[in-house]
Amino acid sequence: MSQHQFAACSARERHIVLGVALRDLEFTLSSLREVYAAGASPADVIRETYRRIEAHGDPGIFIHLAPLAESLARAGALGAFDPERPLWGMPFAVKDNIDVAGMPTTAACRAFAYAPQEDAHVVARLVAAGAIPIGKTNLDQFATGLVGVRSPWPVPRNTLDPEIVPGGSSSGSAVAVAAGLVPFALGTDTAGSGRVPAALNNIVGLKPSLGALSTRGVVPACRTLDCVSIFALTVADAFAVFETAAAFDPADPFSRKLPVGPLSPVPPGCRVGVPTQGSLRFFGDAQQDAAFASMIAALGAMGFDLVPVDLAPFHAVAELLYAGPWVAERDTVVGPVMAQDPEAVLPVIREIVGKAEGQSAADAFRGLYRLEELRREVAPVLERIDVICLPSMPGFCTLAELDADPIGPNSRLGTYTNFVNLLGLCGLAVPAPARGDGRPGGVTLIAPPGRDALLASLGERIERLGERQLGATGWPVPPAPPRLARAMPGEIEIAVCGAHMSGLPLNGELTTRGGRFLRAAETLPEYRLYRLAGGPPERPGLVRDGQGAAIALEVWALPEAGVGSFLAGIPSPLGIGTLALADGTTPKGFLCEVAGLAGAEEVTALGSWRRVIAESAA
Repeated sequence: MSQHQFAACSARERHIVLGVALRDLEFTLSSLREVYAAGASPADVIRETYRRIEAHGDPGIFIHLAPLAESLARAGALGAFDPERPLWGMPFAVKDNIDVAGMPTTAACRAFAYAPQEDAHVVARLVAAGAIPIGKTNLDQFATGLVGVRSPWPVPRNTLDPEIVPGGSSSGSAVAVAAGLVPFALGTDTAGSGRVPAALNNIVGLKPSLGALSTRGVVPACRTLDCVSIFALTVADAFAVFETAAAFDPADPFSRKLPVGPLSPVPPGCRVGVPTQGSLRFFGDAQQDAAFASMIAALGAMGFDLVPVDLAPFHAVAELLYAGPWVAERDTVVGPVMAQDPEAVLPVIREIVGKAEGQSAADAFRGLYRLEELRREVAPVLERIDVICLPSMPGFCTLAELDADPIGPNSRLGTYTNFVNLLGLCGLAVPAPARGDGRPGGVTLIAPPGRDALLASLGERIERLGERQLGATGWPVPPAPPRLARAMPGEIEIAVCGAHMSGLPLNGELTTRGGRFLRAAETLPEYRLYRLAGGPPERPGLVRDGQGAAIALEVWALPEAGVGSFLAGIPSPLGIGTLALADGTTPKGFLCEVAGLAGAEEVTALGSWRRVIAESAA
């Protein structure tokens, strides 16, 4: 039925048509926007959401589900369809350690429960964008755990295999998305709680750069490491929520001003760090080992530059999280509850947080010193790459295994996640084709802070590899949305033809200033390319004399705020001028003074600085 035909139907006919259509609707942001544009109302979608929750029949997902009437009232208050509000009419779930006004916050502990008077900052931003919070989801108590079963409420069921743990601590949020009950949900991530449950349920888990999303209104686990995470069925949906929620919050001392996006094509010279075989840990899970090797081969086939990375220092950082003094941070919240009502805290949580009693202020400083030593050890590794690709987890954990050993399997799940927040990195868990035994596949992408958009851009390519479904819904992966290859307002296009291109030594001068790759291009055939004298690094000189050839280059978008410091670092004889490209655009770019060509070698015939480098290496 067309949008025009639908509009011509009576109210009763539209209700019948919508009832049928919504039952089969893929709960993604794009699909919901389409039905809203066709005439559906948020109330229609809310009713369908509650129908799905009842039909799914898992009492462990929600600790508090708002009464239908309350959610319908929120939906009705939105008024007419407003496409300018990016999340208009989108129902979402919130982990129950994040405040939503009018709903209790428990952190999965009844003795701790309180009634917040206002939304957490991140929830308030989503609501302002038109989203509708429908309830608070289950979690490992006080967000302490990666298994998702450490709760006095019923345990959420893994959507793909009820014998496997749902993953935590954001168990309810991940399961709600994977089951197709809501298009997105909020979790938190201190040690991997926004990534492990995503991997276990075949969905996307976006763990932003620390401080990009305010944690005001979030019950702390480790306040210096906590961040709000986002679960969605696709990378595009997760990033759209992130773009909306991200903002500097002056009332949160841990909030930071960081670049957000938008998404753009992946740079052709993207350097992907891959673990050396000796530093990988799968604890005997041969299927996980084989699935990860297959994914690395796929990245190589895409043309990315694969760079070996020894994970030893990263593993050493990970060990600090629970073996070091950071466990004392958890005691700041859980300790008072244990002191007043020990039985209100689960035994396994008491055991973990109880380790804080043996920590001293001197231990805290020793831990900080050791972290800084390891951070210095890791820094050169991060400088050599753009992204690290890791297994999201070393293997799967069953409920039976956890019954036999409540601690060991949980610790193993954090093998590739525990170090990320201690190092201030951002991460993205991305689904991939199923393993040979049918269990979900997937990888996690890690990058320095502020590179969230790069992770998402690469993640969009990974999530479309092979045959797979969204979560446990059976829905196919939708086509990739087109990505903007032009600068946005507040950005300036900079064309680079040498060492500033992706994967080359000076590219960091763009990326550290929030630069993002836009497109590969060529100049008009009016330029000459030279290898300048001096270095390292070797530098090209581009000169326009109306003859020559078309020279390959890359166009990047640089925030206006970063342009000044970038220009200040340009050495003689180079300067910035206006380039004429074959695609008709005229970005700013590097040009060389004629006086700087003394002793230079003309390499115009090669047409590309990458070819010049390759020939020199050969």
